[in-house]
Amino acid sequence: LLTELFGELIFGILGNGFIGLVNCIEWAKNGKVSSADLILTGLAMSRIIQLWVILLDLFIMGLFPHLYATRNLTTVMTLLWTLTNHLTTWFATCLSIFYFLKIANFSHFFFIWLKWRVNRGVLGLFLGSFLLLPINLLMQDTVSEWWMNTYGVSERNMTLHLDVNIILYLKIFLLSLTHVIPVLLSLISLLLLFLSLVRHTKNLQLNLTGRDSSTEAHRRAMKMVTSFLLLFTIYIISTLLATWSFMKVQKYQVMMLFIVISTIFPSGHSFILILGNSKLRQIAWRRLRRFQFFERNKTFSFIDII
Repeated sequence: LLTELFGELIFGILGNGFIGLVNCIEWAKNGKVSSADLILTGLAMSRIIQLWVILLDLFIMGLFPHLYATRNLTTVMTLLWTLTNHLTTWFATCLSIFYFLKIANFSHFFFIWLKWRVNRGVLGLFLGSFLLLPINLLMQDTVSEWWMNTYGVSERNMTLHLDVNIILYLKIFLLSLTHVIPVLLSLISLLLLFLSLVRHTKNLQLNLTGRDSSTEAHRRAMKMVTSFLLLFTIYIISTLLATWSFMKVQKYQVMMLFIVISTIFPSGHSFILILGNSKLRQIAWRRLRRFQFFERNKTFSFIDII
């Protein structure tokens, strides 16, 4: 499991690093960056930090689990995990909403108003999500402190099992509460994209025209949002199961299995974003062909590939 996890972490860091590097280089060359690229860069950078936090967390739990009985370390790890989880979740949610507002087409005045102010709207949504962060941090810190007190109790204490159950249920409740709003927003975006595609397809049939660029854009956006929702659901479920296995079963290997599954979301989703973005896909393909060329000639360096 450690091999699979390290492989996922490496691929995730490479994939997200590629997204961030390409957009930063383009920003430096042109002096400007699109809103979609800005969201992608923020998502990539926050996921790289999240992957390192996961790696550090596993390292401590595997080799020095007793350190989690100390308040300072528990507070720092809780802060890092909650902050990176918040950033990656909301960056991905804002990306889904951005695709929806840019591609979908409705005649309702509220949608038109949002469409004209898509950049401000997405930015306002992202900044507004930070209003939920202090509440989440406070509740997570309370649960962590409760866990430390329970962790230090003697096994002969009959209240230990009850305390662990309460902590587990609170942890599950907090995770669910943290993710319910992003999931609902992304799901609504997906449903409205589908409705917009249906209406657009009917108009094309009435006008006896075939598939156009708008149809393809709808389909690509729906694939991106669907992949996000699918992987995000797997991430939530596996994170909850990892918490359950750590507190109830207390089997490191079982917890590791669920964490490996959960890491598919921050690692694998980056490659879906690359394949779904024409610019990133073309650059990745050119870099891959250049790497293969230098590999055949056995004379290459990292600078040459870039």
